[in-house]
Amino acid sequence: MTIELPDARGRLRTYEPRTEPLAPAAGASFTSRTVFSAAHVVADPYADTTPDSPAAVDWDATLAFRRHLWSHGLGVAEAMDTAQRGMGLDWAGAAELIRRSAAEAKAVGGRIACGVGTDQITAGTLDQVRAAYEEQLALVEESGAQAILMASRALAAAARSPEDYLEVYGHLLRQCAEPVILHWLGPMFDPALEGYWGSSDLDAATDIFLEVIAAHPDKIDGIKVSLLDAGREVALRRRLPEGVRCYTGDDFHYPELIAGDDQGFSHALLGIFDPLGPLAAEAVRVLDTGNTDGFRALLDPTVELSRHLFQAPTRFYKTGVVFLAWLAGHQSHFAMVGGLQSARSLPHLARAYELADGLGLFPDPKLAEDRMRTLLHLYGATP
Repeated sequence: MTIELPDARGRLRTYEPRTEPLAPAAGASFTSRTVFSAAHVVADPYADTTPDSPAAVDWDATLAFRRHLWSHGLGVAEAMDTAQRGMGLDWAGAAELIRRSAAEAKAVGGRIACGVGTDQITAGTLDQVRAAYEEQLALVEESGAQAILMASRALAAAARSPEDYLEVYGHLLRQCAEPVILHWLGPMFDPALEGYWGSSDLDAATDIFLEVIAAHPDKIDGIKVSLLDAGREVALRRRLPEGVRCYTGDDFHYPELIAGDDQGFSHALLGIFDPLGPLAAEAVRVLDTGNTDGFRALLDPTVELSRHLFQAPTRFYKTGVVFLAWLAGHQSHFAMVGGLQSARSLPHLARAYELADGLGLFPDPKLAEDRMRTLLHLYGATP
């Protein structure tokens, strides 16, 4: 059986779906790397909402997906940009997500870290930014989860100098009960974060970022870097204080960054490890044995799919992630909070299906094929 898929020029091409998945087995957590998957949320397709309404979440399906990730030994990075923070999921929804996921993690013994931001406010003074961060930090710590201090749009708007970043982050880190992960999200993921750390010059911004870390190394478990620049990440991780980890957020170069070199390696906190979860877990288990070549052999072929999903405008990668979750049978529909299922074109989604199917990511290839055919029919793209 073949399927006709539209290409970027609107022409149909013939593709023959595979018949057998890779089907990696579930297993325990890893020994050589700490790995988080930034997980998506599943919308409630029956809710009567608009793109501007508060998000309506299918909690059962959302938590089931997290159990899927935990079953493969992956940690869950909760309420991050993959969960549509600031793009459909407001703070009230994120707070409920954190509470529910942290309780589920405790029940099943899964590792979880949760995003702490300032999305209760769209703008404000530095005092208001600090207060917003503190409210979210308190909730995450009360839930028993590790905190991830996310980059703040409100702080980017309010700060007038690098010293403002040093003051706000220093204030927060001094009161953290446990070591946190600092998250530097680049403007390719969120244009409102242009000039974060007080400069659009990345070298100058890196120096301020490192100054924050150097002042509070006992309060920082690690940093998550999402700049899509492998060379910059390697240079940054070599300058970290001893004991502070680098978690790659680079969805373009993750195999080489996780594999590392003779001077170190990156751990992982990645949105692409949502659709790649089982395969990524199998690769890291191979790496645990010291087999770097085997790790790369499994993970390198996935980069083409990741680069496709995260192509510009990068912030819309969530659409492809949720689309693949639907094709894989992790949810019963292709609807997203905020109506974001419309953010990618049919040719883009068709290519995502082809690449994911070629990797064997779908537990039931026939289900994925049938759902792809349904989408093509819905768009009128059938021969």
